[in-house]
Amino acid sequence: MIDVVYDACVLYSAALRDFLLDIAAVGLVYPHWSNDIHEEWMRSLLRNRPDVNRKSLERTRRRMDAKFKNSLTKGYEPLIPTLLLPDSNDRHVLAVAIYAKAQNIVTFNLGDFPKEILQPYGIEAVVPDEFMLRLIQTKPSRVLQAVRNHRLDLTRPPKTVVEYLATLKKQGLPKTVAFLREHETDI
Repeated sequence: MIDVVYDACVLYSAALRDFLLDIAAVGLVYPHWSNDIHEEWMRSLLRNRPDVNRKSLERTRRRMDAKFKNSLTKGYEPLIPTLLLPDSNDRHVLAVAIYAKAQNIVTFNLGDFPKEILQPYGIEAVVPDEFMLRLIQTKPSRVLQAVRNHRLDLTRPPKTVVEYLATLKKQGLPKTVAFLREHETDI
């Protein structure tokens, strides 16, 4: 199992967040985040979606922390001022990754985490689609199990395989969806 940090941008969308959490739930990865990361995705959602309230987001946050007992990383804060990144507001994410000994930061913002800065720490920033392709290459049956679990958990409303794959594609997972289309009967 590899340790990964889920950046706020991949936790923002409920569809992608739940998908990535189900990938973790079957033991493919061990996810990490922090209160700062929680605050960042929640603050963005509250700013962009007036129909969402803080109380429901706090409930999601508590569920995440409860389901993945040691994922909420603490103690990384002293590292933050020692780190240099193009956007200083992302230093907390790298600090969490270093402190948690994560191999990857799953993010859409690769430019915020340059290879030359992350490499000495043994960390790589990777977009969700590439992250999933790597998991597919190493553990395809476990990925299919997680995907099936995730799709079947969707009850409001339930989704057909075609609808589900369309949702994943909208979440920035086109290559993952191409693989899953070849295995529709398994999901």
